[in-house]
Amino acid sequence: MAQKTLHPDNLLRMASKVIRIERAAIDALIPRLDQAFVDACQLMLDCEGRVIVTGMGKSGHIGGKIAATLASTGTPSFFVHPGEASHGDLGMITARDVVIALSNSGETAEMLAILPVIKRLGISLVAMTGRPESTLAQAADVHLDVGVEREACPMNLAPTASTTATLVMGDALAVALLDARGFRPEDFALSHPGGTLGRRLLLRVRDVMHTGEALPRVGPQHSVKQALLTMSSGGLGMTAIADDDHQLLGLFTDGDLRRLLDRNDVDLDTPIKRVMTPDPRTCPDSALAAEAMAIMERDKINGLLVIDADNRLVGALNMHDLLRAGVA
Repeated sequence: MAQKTLHPDNLLRMASKVIRIERAAIDALIPRLDQAFVDACQLMLDCEGRVIVTGMGKSGHIGGKIAATLASTGTPSFFVHPGEASHGDLGMITARDVVIALSNSGETAEMLAILPVIKRLGISLVAMTGRPESTLAQAADVHLDVGVEREACPMNLAPTASTTATLVMGDALAVALLDARGFRPEDFALSHPGGTLGRRLLLRVRDVMHTGEALPRVGPQHSVKQALLTMSSGGLGMTAIADDDHQLLGLFTDGDLRRLLDRNDVDLDTPIKRVMTPDPRTCPDSALAAEAMAIMERDKINGLLVIDADNRLVGALNMHDLLRAGVA
């Protein structure tokens, strides 16, 4: 088979045309946002069950993404394949649910096959189609017009602009509902505990700090030598100085040691309280790990001591601890 010759100008011209067509399809949705959109949102807000999204082919792929976006933004939702629905999966849909049906033509056979059951159960139906006069649109309680002037495909056949418009309308529904529910970043994090956002919003300093034997600490009467030994064994590049009641008095770090060496002012028998840094930067153990990261980045430091509400030393952490925990 002969190798095709690539013409960069033609490729870029076609790509630009696709983007312009799909952008126009999205822009065309804005004037169509009317009471129907409000009614669709109200049906989903009032839903006592789940929002079931269904669609065939490319619409099904878009439906899966819409269902996932709804679920992650506070609207319980999942996708049901219309072909499988006719062979048992309709049992997943209850009278308490709301169905969002996607079909550009509004005449997809698999979609129309499940319409009688949806109607018999009295399930609220929101349809997204490109043809308001279609069977699916006419059967719906609410119809959202996602029709496009043309597909981005040169033959006007492959679903491109139409699937983009449907996806954008689904995102508009999800975000409008998110706002109406007063959905907060913390709520988002609870449904994404394994992701970076979840870690940033759920992980606390107390979850990653070094405590107990792993917390490098000496008393103010201990020598510089003892502080260095404690610092080396702790592996954090620092040691806290605290009294017997765990009241934080100061900090001694690798940087402090380097500065003493630069001044040729190292006496290993000197009490550490004479060379420590008093009033070091700290953070409360209840703070978000992301807040500790922000303090370190702002002050250009690699470690922090952790205190409780009574200024008692309870832990320590460094930048590596936060990076390992996925807080970035």
